[in-house]
Amino acid sequence: MKKLLLIIVIIFFSIANIANADPELRNYDGIEIPAGTFIPIISLQQFSTATSDETTPLKFASTNDIYLFETDIIPTGTVFYGHIEKKNEPIVGTNASMIVRITKMKLKDGFEIPLKGYIYTTNGNLIGGEMTAPETYDKVPHYAKGICHHYIGVLQYVPGATRKMGEHISITSGASLLIELTGPAYITHTLNN
Repeated sequence: MKKLLLIIVIIFFSIANIANADPELRNYDGIEIPAGTFIPIISLQQFSTATSDETTPLKFASTNDIYLFETDIIPTGTVFYGHIEKKNEPIVGTNASMIVRITKMKLKDGFEIPLKGYIYTTNGNLIGGEMTAPETYDKVPHYAKGICHHYIGVLQYVPGATRKMGEHISITSGASLLIELTGPAYITHTLNN
């Protein structure tokens, strides 16, 4: 008799727990953001190739709400964390450069989601690395055919053989940037308004 009573009590409490379950969490599979998605952000700190290295943690914040259908998957103010993955020092003829990798995002309620992305640039996600200005200019005559088959010479300045020393690249606080996801991001948690 005690076993039957115990079974009835367990069944009663399990039915009560199912009825009180949060209806928003039922059948929740999560959301997948595909690779190649761009997320607009701003830098929350200044960093450069002169003062930062691979161990320096970097913080960014989203500037827009990112929606997928009717769901706000990345609300404004979400913080993204990253670090400098590769850094090149300035040399003669080339400015310094760096590649910034994004590793995770943190929602306003403290929930963290891992990401795989980079700060986007048109140069293969390489920030900086431009060619420097020429150190000298040389005078070179250029001849053009003039009137009555006479050649007229003009002296023009052309870049010399050497270039100036490269400079360090710096990203200021509040700079507008883009994150490009290189792998799909699985959003398993969203904020409800």
